[in-house]
This record gives sequence, C-alpha cells and structure tokens, in this order.
Amino acid sequence: MSDALKHECGIALIRLLKPLDYYKEKYGTAFYGVNKMYLMMEKQHNRGQDGAGFASIKLNTIPGERYISRIRSNKSQPIQDIFEQINQRINDEIKANPEYADDTELQKRHIPYLGEVFLGHVRYGTFGKNNIESVHPFLRQNNWMHRNLIVAGNFNMTNVNRLFNNLVELGQHPKERADTVTVMEKIGHFLDSEVRKLYKKLKKEGYSKVEASPVIAEKLNVAKILKKSSKNWDGGYAMAGLMGHGDSFVLRDPAGIRPAYYYKDDEVVVVASERPVIQTVFNVNFEDVTELPPGHAIITKKNGKTSIKKIIEPLERKACSFERIYFSRGSDAEIYQERKMLGRLLMPEVLKSIDHDTLKTVFSFIPNTAETSFYGMVEAAQDELNKQKNEAILEEKETLTDARLQEILSHRLRTEKIAIKDVKLRTFITEDSSRDDLVAHVYDVTYGVVKPDDNLVIIDDSIVRGTTLKKSIIKMMDRLKPRKIIVVSSAPQIRYPDCYGIDMARLEDLVAFRAALDLLKENDKFDIVEKVYNKCKEQVDLDDSEVQNFVKEIYDPFTDEEISNKISELLCDEEVNAEVQVIYQSVENLHKACPKNLGDWYFTGDYPTPGGNRVVNRAFMNFFEGKKDRAY
Repeated sequence: MSDALKHECGIALIRLLKPLDYYKEKYGTAFYGVNKMYLMMEKQHNRGQDGAGFASIKLNTIPGERYISRIRSNKSQPIQDIFEQINQRINDEIKANPEYADDTELQKRHIPYLGEVFLGHVRYGTFGKNNIESVHPFLRQNNWMHRNLIVAGNFNMTNVNRLFNNLVELGQHPKERADTVTVMEKIGHFLDSEVRKLYKKLKKEGYSKVEASPVIAEKLNVAKILKKSSKNWDGGYAMAGLMGHGDSFVLRDPAGIRPAYYYKDDEVVVVASERPVIQTVFNVNFEDVTELPPGHAIITKKNGKTSIKKIIEPLERKACSFERIYFSRGSDAEIYQERKMLGRLLMPEVLKSIDHDTLKTVFSFIPNTAETSFYGMVEAAQDELNKQKNEAILEEKETLTDARLQEILSHRLRTEKIAIKDVKLRTFITEDSSRDDLVAHVYDVTYGVVKPDDNLVIIDDSIVRGTTLKKSIIKMMDRLKPRKIIVVSSAPQIRYPDCYGIDMARLEDLVAFRAALDLLKENDKFDIVEKVYNKCKEQVDLDDSEVQNFVKEIYDPFTDEEISNKISELLCDEEVNAEVQVIYQSVENLHKACPKNLGDWYFTGDYPTPGGNRVVNRAFMNFFEGKKDRAY
C-alpha cells in the first residue's frame, strides 16, 4: 500500500495439554510453548510493529510460588526485545543453578515465563498512543488465583463512553476511558461476581475457604462471564483472556469483523489472528485450522477440556474485507486466490483505458502488498494478448508466412518492476517544502524499460489518502515519460472512516471525500454539506440503533466514475506531463472476489454495528467544525 495504514493488533494463544515433561521428551525442551509463541508472534509482525507483549501462566503451583509472568516492549523491534529478555533470564537462571538444566519440575518452579498457558500480542500505536502502558496484555491482579485476569485483543469499541458509564453505574472508578481498560474491568467485574456466588454456594455446602478455591476454579463458568461482560459491546473484536488458575478464552465479535482461527490436537490448543501462522508454526494442513464462528468463544478450562460456546447471537456476517485486500498475510491459500481475483476483475476497465493496446503497455505494481493482485491482473492481460494473437492469425491465415507467424507469436506481455520502495526516509527538516522533497523520494523507479509512447499501468491494493501517490509515485513514474499513467486500485474508493481497529478515523484525510467536496463546489451543490451536518447534529441524542449514516448524501449526486476522475485530478500536479487516470475496483467485484468477507463499510458506509453510524456522523461533524478529535 502506498499510503501508510495501520492495523491495530494480532493475537496468539497457546495452551499446552500435556505435562512439560512430555514436550521435553518429544521435542527436546520444556520451553516448547515459549518457542512456539515466539514464532507465532514473529509470523504476525505484519499486524503490529510498534509494541508487543507476552504473558504466561503455570498450572498447579503451590502458594508462595510465582505463577504469572508478563513482559511488554515498545522498542523499535519489540518482539525481538521481549524474547531476548526472556532468553537472557532463562539462561541466567540455568547458569546460576546448573541443577535446573535437565529437571523440568525445577525449571517450572523457579524459571519465569515457563508454563502451560501463553498469550502473545503485537500492535501498532494508533492515535498517538504508543507508551508502554498501552501495550497488551493487560493484567488485573488479585491475591485470589482465579480472580487474576490477563487480557489482550485485536479490537476497537465504538461506544467507549457508554461502557465507561456502565462501570461507574456498577460502582467502579475506572482510571481512564480507554476501551481496553473498560473491557478488562467489565470482564473482571463479572469474574469477581461469579467467584463470590460460587463461594457462597460452597460455603453453605460446608467447604472452607481453602477447600473452596480449587472447586471454584473448576466450576467457574467462563461462557456465562463472557455473556454478561459483552452484553453492551459495540465494535469489532477478537478478545483473548487468561485467568490465573489456567482457564483461557478467545471471543469473536458477532459480525465476525475481526478474524480468529484455532487448531486443536491432543498436545495443544492454538488460536491466532491468521490461519497460515498456525499452519506454518505447527506444520498442519489448511483444513486442520478452523475459523472461530462470529459471536462464539473458544474456551479451554484448566483441566484441558476445550469447547466452542455461543456467547452473543451472531449478526449478519461482515468480516473485514481489508483483511483480504491488505492486512492478512498473502500466504493464506484463500487470501492469495482472492487477491489474484481482485487484480483479474480490474482488467476489463484497464483494457478500455489502454484501448486494448497490450503491446504498448507496461504493467507493474506498488511494492510489496499489491504484488499478488498484480499477478491476477497480468494473467487476465495475458488472456487478452492470447486472444489478440488468435485473432491476428485467423485474420491473416490465407497469407500467413512463417516469418509473420513468428512475429505474432513473439509478442510478450510487458511486465516490469517499476516502483522500488527505498528504506523509510526520516524527515529531519520540518520546513514544508523540504519535507515534501524528501517524501517525494520514498519511491524510486526503474529507468529504461518504458518508452515515450507507452502506457504505464501500475496497481496498488488500495488508495486511502493518496498522499504518497501524489507527492512521490506519480511524479517518479512521469520521469519515465510514458504517454499515460493508469493507477489501478484493487479496492474500491474508500469513502468512510473505520471504527473497528484500522487507523482511518478522519474523513478529510480520505481522497475520495475530498474529491466529492470538490465536485459539490463545482456543481453548485455545496449546500448539501451543511444540510448533512444539521442532519448529523439532530441525531446526537438518539440511541445508536436509531442513528442513520447521512454522510452518504455527500456522494449521492455523483457516479463512481465522476469521483474517480476527480481523484485523478487531485493526484496530479501541473508539472506531471503524462495523462493520469485512476481506476478503482467496484464493490460488486470486491464481493465477487471475497464472497465470505463482505465487510465493506469503508466503501459503502453500511456499518455492521449501530455504533458505526454514530461514528461516521461524528467524524463528519468534526470535519465541519474544524475539530481534529477522534470520532470514537
């Protein structure tokens, strides 16, 4: 993606189902779980490189022994930093106590981070929050083992204020309004409540406090706690948690917005944000990894019993299409084919733009995430070229010579790596013109492969703000002196902000929104802007379920093509000599390519939860009022 776009998080959970001696015997180390967690986090570093955290729990420890370990980092390479510290600590302990080296029982008792239950997390620091206190997992501590709670998630809630007020109504005094804190405290409240109820019941049955504790852990109903905790959540989430005695869970939102996959055998239970992570780390097949159903939780009790429980009634499935277009690793078998199809489906519009002249067209892509859709586009272009060859042969069959036949067959599709992304340049000069000049050199080009009369088709997976295209890529492409530059987006026009975990919060940052505003001005329809503002304002005190997305009316007067043409103008400076055209994927073709992931609110404004409509209207009011505030 040419524009920097951040996704908040990736999660990884591992529960070992055998005693540590088993892994020592079979795999040569009791640190099997720690090693696998490192690999799972590294394989998800695409989901977050600003912060990482790791937590572990030891089962069946005796009082006085530490059973929870947690470490977090927001350094430049946080995953490596965490595991360097873990390895250093382990090595120091074994060096100081040689008797630990081959004794799994001593290792478990005395070495931190070793255990049977592990939770890992990677994140991007969105909205300027990247201090260590914002890094997951979060820990809610208590002297009662089963009241300790560790939470990490890939999520964003649209109704943080309501959740905060709910906690206040419960008598709590939350230290901040952050959704992570409110979610953890909500789960913690109902965890405490369930523990108290169980204790009262056991006390009546004659149990002492000491006797009751392990029975509470055994009888604790995690699904019931999650049902009560998540009752008012509005957002996209894959929420993972560990309880001090060893129960674990991952809960997915009812619309399936955020992804979660799991794998289970007789040795491990594993959950991650992406399927190929589990496939690679545990060497299992595609069909062995299962998607966690929306509104369901995978719960593993301390005794190892694992179940999939419905926690919230599922909504219409609206799994995030951006996962397929950009965020998730392209090594997933389904995602790879979907991205190729996104490229293939764009080809009819590209052919129209180049007048079917494949011989005078160079095809390329914006590195690195658009590469797969590029392959799909090229396959479709090759089909077109083959068709042109067949037609030429049939047309000339009466007069065809060997030399002419060889000439026709020798025509090749011209594919080149044109754009080259340099190491990220640090802008050390704050003066605007200097900064722009440095930004313009983020990308470089391959010289000598484009001729002055050529078309240059370059595919990007999506165009959000258009800043890098305008300030760097198009200008660099123009240096090659093509006749025409066609920028192709495998995603449709991004018209609305996200509120479920992607760093796209402000409307005025979106190039499609800016294009629509310009068209309104040019067509003497700019009064629509104030009308929309007033409609949004009238809904401020309505319940979320009654709120409508009136921002759609900004786009309604214009066709997709009109907005695309205006975007083409906005992305072009006067100094660019080539004709520039931007071609976007249609929403219809997006659904055709990604039939199981229909979450398209960034393109259509059809938000999957009621809170989404409130957020988009708030974002519009912020724009109109000149506020830079976050809309949720």
